[in-house]
Amino acid sequence: MYWRRATTATILRRTMTNHSPLPTPLGDVPTATFRAAMHRVADMVADYLDRVGEYPVLPRIAPGEVRAALPASPPPAPEALDDLLADYRRIIEPNVTHWNHPGFMAYFAITGSAPGILGEMLAAGLNVNAMLWRTGPAPTELEELVTDWLRQMIGLPAAFRGHINDTASISSLLAIAAARHRVNGGDVRTRGMAGRSDLPALTVYASEQAHSSVDKAVITLGLGHENLRKVDVDAEFRMDVAALEQAIAEDRAAGKRPIAIVATAGTTSTTSVDPLRATAAVARREGLWLHVDAAYAGSAAICPEYRALLDGLEEADSVVLNPHKWLFTPVDCSVLLLRDPEAMRAAFALTPEYLRTGDSGVTNLMDYGPQLGRRFRALKLWFVIRAFGVRGLQDRIRAHCALAQEFASWVLAERGFEVCAPHPFSTVCFRAVTGGATASEDALNERILAEVNAAGPVFLSHTRLRDRIVLRLSVGNLRTAREHVAKAWELVRAAAARG
Repeated sequence: MYWRRATTATILRRTMTNHSPLPTPLGDVPTATFRAAMHRVADMVADYLDRVGEYPVLPRIAPGEVRAALPASPPPAPEALDDLLADYRRIIEPNVTHWNHPGFMAYFAITGSAPGILGEMLAAGLNVNAMLWRTGPAPTELEELVTDWLRQMIGLPAAFRGHINDTASISSLLAIAAARHRVNGGDVRTRGMAGRSDLPALTVYASEQAHSSVDKAVITLGLGHENLRKVDVDAEFRMDVAALEQAIAEDRAAGKRPIAIVATAGTTSTTSVDPLRATAAVARREGLWLHVDAAYAGSAAICPEYRALLDGLEEADSVVLNPHKWLFTPVDCSVLLLRDPEAMRAAFALTPEYLRTGDSGVTNLMDYGPQLGRRFRALKLWFVIRAFGVRGLQDRIRAHCALAQEFASWVLAERGFEVCAPHPFSTVCFRAVTGGATASEDALNERILAEVNAAGPVFLSHTRLRDRIVLRLSVGNLRTAREHVAKAWELVRAAAARG
């Protein structure tokens, strides 16, 4: 260490002796240039939101075309910001899948709303890493506040505390990790799981309709994919609680150790809601962690009539919902609410000397997961909730659900079509039927989907239910109106008529 200091000092002395000037910091792009570009970007974003519906939802390009339109090597010299923005407008903007499009009704439709975009831009300007309270006092405390607002909005008890992750995939993984930590008093954190004869297989339970992120979580956590027990569902695609109890009993008899149940409030395929209260009773009786994946339908719970469909949500140990799905917050923003936040902290907290600050009575967000760096995601959610207000958010969710129910009524009234699942929220599963073989009906529905999506004005997705191809229409974008849903139905009917 002394040698390095001496060497550095020698270099500096030589530099000064030779009268060579020290390098002048080059700094950032000039403020005036940046300011002009920011004004232009503001206009570009506002213009895009105004005219996004003029694009086809899916860009009409082939794989590799975007990359081929760009230089293969980085520029050796600086380029003007105006040139960058021109290339963005020419190459990037037209060639994305337009999730902000009013005709985007695939998967779960989303919106990067104007207030959310403002918050995102300001967060980028601040460029905060809120790993510790000390490194981000306002971001940390705003995250605590805005997640508590959300807790109140969906009617969870005051004991719940929240923090923000990127996606529900990570939020669910963290919840299962907290459940794993409770095994053997937390010794998995110290001793791991590999090569241990004293540690039986740890099992997790979810319905066969649960999101694939649960599969990835058990794989990532080293529990083993075969130890995720997929439980049968009932006629409405909800987890069968009797089958759940049987699976747990069988695993205990086989010497395995059940640790967690993942229930879903708004499954990805059908938006069905597992029987949360009955599932919670099983979890309590068996001493298991209950995590509820409410990534989609959790937002609807801000409306009392839809909160009633999630009866028992308050019994969970953890709940995840994604404001970037149906609360109009730009991706990414996933809120994990914990009944006992210390259970999560016990699984992950680790403070090296260089991160010790001596601050007491504060939250250090780095303690609630493996990641150290944390973006200021709370700002955009705060902007969204304040700009729309709870009533404004409720009104928009109700309007989306009403559009979906109207679409379902059109399907039910049309000869040659059927609704394939309950549709309590804003998503409808349906298919064309001919009375012929399943394979030919599946092929027909695949052709309908391909033709509708190729047309440009709308984008739908599909799933498989009872081993049949089913089409899905999901309303969730702020700009989606009745005319867009009607256009989707027009295109579906026309494609079906062509066979």
